[in-house]
Amino acid sequence: MTVVHVLRKYNPVEWGGTESALQRLFDGLQPIGISNLVYCPRGPTSCSRDPLAETGCTIKRFRACVPVWGLSREQKNQMISVGGNLMSFDLPAALWRESDASLIHTHALGRLGGIALSVAKRRRLPCVVTIHGGVLDIPDQLKQSFEQPIGGFEWGKLFGLLLQSRRVLADADAVITCNHREADRVQEKFPGKRVQVQPHGVPIVVFSKDCRKQADEAYPRVAGKRVLLSVGRIDPVKNQLWLIETMPAIAERHPDVVLVLAGACTDQQYGALIERRIRELGLKDKTLLTGGLAPDDPRLIGLVQRSAAVVLPSISETFGLVILEAWAARTAVISSRTSGASALIKPGENGWLFELESPESFLRAVDELLADQTKRDRFAKAGHELARTQYDTKVIAGKVRDLYSEVIEEKNAIRHSARR
Repeated sequence: MTVVHVLRKYNPVEWGGTESALQRLFDGLQPIGISNLVYCPRGPTSCSRDPLAETGCTIKRFRACVPVWGLSREQKNQMISVGGNLMSFDLPAALWRESDASLIHTHALGRLGGIALSVAKRRRLPCVVTIHGGVLDIPDQLKQSFEQPIGGFEWGKLFGLLLQSRRVLADADAVITCNHREADRVQEKFPGKRVQVQPHGVPIVVFSKDCRKQADEAYPRVAGKRVLLSVGRIDPVKNQLWLIETMPAIAERHPDVVLVLAGACTDQQYGALIERRIRELGLKDKTLLTGGLAPDDPRLIGLVQRSAAVVLPSISETFGLVILEAWAARTAVISSRTSGASALIKPGENGWLFELESPESFLRAVDELLADQTKRDRFAKAGHELARTQYDTKVIAGKVRDLYSEVIEEKNAIRHSARR
């Protein structure tokens, strides 16, 4: 079985949760007979490694653009990094030529998703779409930011209408979501739609290997300190600035704590603001920014393993892959109360949840975690067992393979019936 995957963006330098999810999915699918072919836009990449290619998949690049006149190069790059609705005139023909394709799986909505669906329909191939970042299950604050005018003239709207890009979820043969809340809302909007909750997987064996020495050698500043680690791209949605603003209170209560932010910066203005606030608050010795690190980088895994806790202050997190990575490494987790985190974390059993509107609730969680190692270890152990039994890469890949087989069988049955 050959599956063609369509991505909105792939730049190993700006690695994020979606890329990690795909890498691990491909790692699980390849040994069970699924060949994966990835189509993604051309773009800058200075990374010496290509983690997706290392899974055995084939990567093909197509030309794409931000179909808006009047934007600066910086504005366009920002849209590409965090969710721009791209257009491609090369992709339709490229997908049409993939004669061995058994199924098209789009990980993008908008115009690229519309192209994937249109080609699948014309070729009578099944089309599966995965919602990675949330569509119906997003906070009002984030929804309002998406609705703000971007400026310029968006000439791509005409192509969106022609491609019926707004019908990707409605017309796809199956929709995969990362959490039950998103799935319920998709089901409510599209009754009868096949919707499968498919959480991301994590390779337990990779995060179980002791890598603390590599982290200590790479980041000697954290030696002898208690680390609070935030993993994710530097972006307003990930909300690292909230942690920076809260850090003076943490430092006052726990002088030996260091806050580490691990992730590539996808919003340069936001990254500059974080660095400025670190200087203004006198937190230079209390914070460390590592830049982007691949999910299987021993330095990152080592940081996770030696941290007192992995902290997620995100405004929106439809799943929370970082939570599973922390648990795979037997590390405790403190997270804001997003839909993804709430589905995984059970307060009092395997972690702490806090309200962004109440910094004091976060500080109480930090106090309790740092004061009670027995509880911290117990919560981390419970999380590890959950990750091992329900979210290991092999388990997740098997469920996706079953979904592929079912929609292909259904599509073939429809074809056969139409010929009668």
